[in-house]
Amino acid sequence: MIITRTPLRISLGGGGTDLPSYYTRREGFVIAGAIDKYVFIGINRTFSNDYTIKYSEMEHAATIEDIRHPIVREVMAKHQVPPAVEMISLADIPAGTGLGSSGTFTVGLLRAIHALRREHITAADLAEEACHIEIERLAQSVGKQDQYIASFGGLTCFEFRGDGTVETSPLVLGDDTLHDLEENLVMFFTGYSRQATEVLSDQKQRSDGGDESMLDNLDSIKALGLSIKKALEEGETRLFGELMHEHWLHKRERSKGITSTKIDHWYDVGVRNGAVGGKLIGAGAGGFLLFYAGDRLALRRAMSAEGLPEVRFTFDHEGSQLIFRS
Repeated sequence: MIITRTPLRISLGGGGTDLPSYYTRREGFVIAGAIDKYVFIGINRTFSNDYTIKYSEMEHAATIEDIRHPIVREVMAKHQVPPAVEMISLADIPAGTGLGSSGTFTVGLLRAIHALRREHITAADLAEEACHIEIERLAQSVGKQDQYIASFGGLTCFEFRGDGTVETSPLVLGDDTLHDLEENLVMFFTGYSRQATEVLSDQKQRSDGGDESMLDNLDSIKALGLSIKKALEEGETRLFGELMHEHWLHKRERSKGITSTKIDHWYDVGVRNGAVGGKLIGAGAGGFLLFYAGDRLALRRAMSAEGLPEVRFTFDHEGSQLIFRS
């Protein structure tokens, strides 16, 4: 039995510049934070000559080609995993909520397969292999931040180079700033998000077509990401909250479907009741509203009155881990 634990994430700045359609032209920059909400993958040898796959559905497949789950099928095919295998996935927060679950799932599954084969793999190679599965083999319109932050963990800066390479560095925070963020970043569930590929495919098509308004918007997002890095590393957390608000205003202009009347209402309620700024974590029309709070109690009361459940979190600093082997 192999069990891996891989963190979900929040994006703190620069999200959207991690797509190849942008970074191959102008290079990207993202700050992401892994949180203590996880996807767990278990793999076990069985005595049946097939594949048993358990997630929100259950599959019995005679061959790899018969597996319906696209990520599982591609990972198994890439590594030519023989039958007599059972795979199960569990998550603290379900998919479709905007916390990067697809990338987290892929990283966790690959970590488990490498452990099953008794192979060592670095965090960078694990992240890049997950990107290869999703972006190249499955041709998904997604970026690279989810796979990288799931693999590395922590609060991490990623620079996406034009040649496809990724440079990683920790966000250098003092203890007081880290504690401030864990106390004052407050997250509320608005409902299930649209599939990321639905929204991101529009961004990809427009960027690939040289749409200047899209590219200029992403240039602004990248600049805000760099400003957020500077503010946080200097301990200016209130300024970070204000920059989050500006980031959200730019993000909502990028593509149709990112926001909705309800989300705009809840965001306005938040900033009227203790939030310095915030953003939607998710592809659009759902997911989590993440606020930086000046008054946590007032914000929590207001969101509770709106019927939005809070999910409390701290940061994960370990990334994808093998937590059990028997």
